[in-house]
Amino acid sequence: MVNRRGFVKSGALALFAAGFGGVPSFIARAADSKKIIPPYKKNKVLVCIFQRGAMDGLMAVSPYADPNLKALRPTLYMSPSATEGGLTDLDGKFGLHPGLKNLYPFFTEGRMAIVHGVGSPNNTRSHFDAQDFMESGTPFNKGTASGWLNRAVGLTGHDGSPFRAVSLTSALPRSFYGDNEALAISNLQDFAIQMRGNPMATNMAAKSFEQLYDETSSQILNRTGKESFDAMKMLSAANIKNYQPANGAVYPNSALGNSLKQIATLIKMDVGMEIGFAESGGWDTHYNQGTANGILSRNLQDFGDSIAAFWKDMAAYQDDVTVMTMTEFGRTAHQNGTGGTDHGRASCLFVLGNDVQGGKVYNNIKSLAKADLEDGRDLPVTTDFRSVFSAVANGHLNINNNSKLFPQWDGSSLSMMKS
Repeated sequence: MVNRRGFVKSGALALFAAGFGGVPSFIARAADSKKIIPPYKKNKVLVCIFQRGAMDGLMAVSPYADPNLKALRPTLYMSPSATEGGLTDLDGKFGLHPGLKNLYPFFTEGRMAIVHGVGSPNNTRSHFDAQDFMESGTPFNKGTASGWLNRAVGLTGHDGSPFRAVSLTSALPRSFYGDNEALAISNLQDFAIQMRGNPMATNMAAKSFEQLYDETSSQILNRTGKESFDAMKMLSAANIKNYQPANGAVYPNSALGNSLKQIATLIKMDVGMEIGFAESGGWDTHYNQGTANGILSRNLQDFGDSIAAFWKDMAAYQDDVTVMTMTEFGRTAHQNGTGGTDHGRASCLFVLGNDVQGGKVYNNIKSLAKADLEDGRDLPVTTDFRSVFSAVANGHLNINNNSKLFPQWDGSSLSMMKS
């Protein structure tokens, strides 16, 4: 259950301390009288990015060496090339789309792994259902109330900050539904917060931080209420709006770039974040998909540049941060008649972190011959998404409880983490 009083006292105090380089005097006096805990220590942080709309994994990380690919995609086929606009060869079999070129150094350094042929065992081609199944972590049960990331929060085995699970979205994602504290903050500058998954949600959803202040009956906040909120406004103006990324990192001015920049802000504030969530849209490329240029290329460029900027910004925190991406399904192996691709089955995902056994494309793909395609048209799912999600959660957050993290699943985690 999200505790409103606990959120206001503990979470706001931590933000105050990070913004002012210390706790303001009026807060310090109140904290001393009520023994409010100090700002939270640095945690291991998992950052998840959901690519909504179904990314074409066969173009993002192309199995260019398969002789069937060019026949399946006569105008969408790409090959490695020394000239600008070609794939970057990864291992003699797979090539990275030029839009993702800023991720390539992480692959060569062994920090980034790619998992291909990954997806859900449920063969639905409905965006809504596939996203719901992936975020609940129960691909054959639509009645699961909680999301897998909310369960992960509860399995960390310790009390946490009200900011331990934060989604930089306007509404709480399905992954965060459940009994454990989770916040959706559309923009740190105005602290618009929406909560779901607890008995108070009906009354609290979409209420601003200031409204929560006004409604609290806590004695400590009654004494300092408006003064405290004014400090929060100062923090927003002086520290969040004017946040300067480290090491010259430049985030794209896009929804994903801005979300990752704000996640970086919270991580550096040491407010106890353990799971951050962001979204990237526009991956439903039914027509005019393009190759080195076009809709998909622009999306990949933003996606790659946003992650690269975030990782550069996180230089001092890289040992504690892992990034994992996901998408609900892939696209058809065969291009359609309008230069695009339709809803398919498997796609690929990326995992970036110093505890990742990177520099490898993990896959069990046989070939793109018709006999090896699902229904003769789709790249089959040869790696269950839960194998990857559990590997990252176990290896990075040290959860190690697959039966609770993913109920009704008896599979095994992919061996892709160093610990």
